[in-house]
Amino acid sequence: MHKPMLRKATIHDIKQIQALINSFAKLDLMLPRSLNELYENIRDYWVFEERGKILGCAALHVSWDDLAEIKSVAVAKNKQRKGLGKQLISACIQEAKELGSKRIFVLTYKDAFFAQLGFKRVKHENLPHKIWAECINCCKFPNCQEIAMLKQLS
Repeated sequence: MHKPMLRKATIHDIKQIQALINSFAKLDLMLPRSLNELYENIRDYWVFEERGKILGCAALHVSWDDLAEIKSVAVAKNKQRKGLGKQLISACIQEAKELGSKRIFVLTYKDAFFAQLGFKRVKHENLPHKIWAECINCCKFPNCQEIAMLKQLS
């Protein structure tokens, strides 16, 4: 039996990452990602892979000198509730610490999941204006229902 492997994403993973993310985006559970955006940000992504199939992904994006964002967290429906999401988030948090981030945030519809991992709800206004550059171009702006959550890193 092969165990899923957590690793940094490669260019060869992009089409599967996009298919996974966009399958949830079609259900209005997350934002869609274009191939162009994924290629440009491939270094941000972690994946869980098993026998060449991407089972989950998450991205860490540095937003400011002391702030990073976790984005595009997705785990295949048949692999959920097995700890893959938590391990992806842990990898992002560890990488953020190594890069020198003091805080990490997420915009999510799954606040209970992130609360289990030490994230606390915050008002959108408490996050720097720089992060809203992406929001302005979003199809859900200005009626976004995502919950802002923040975690202090030690």
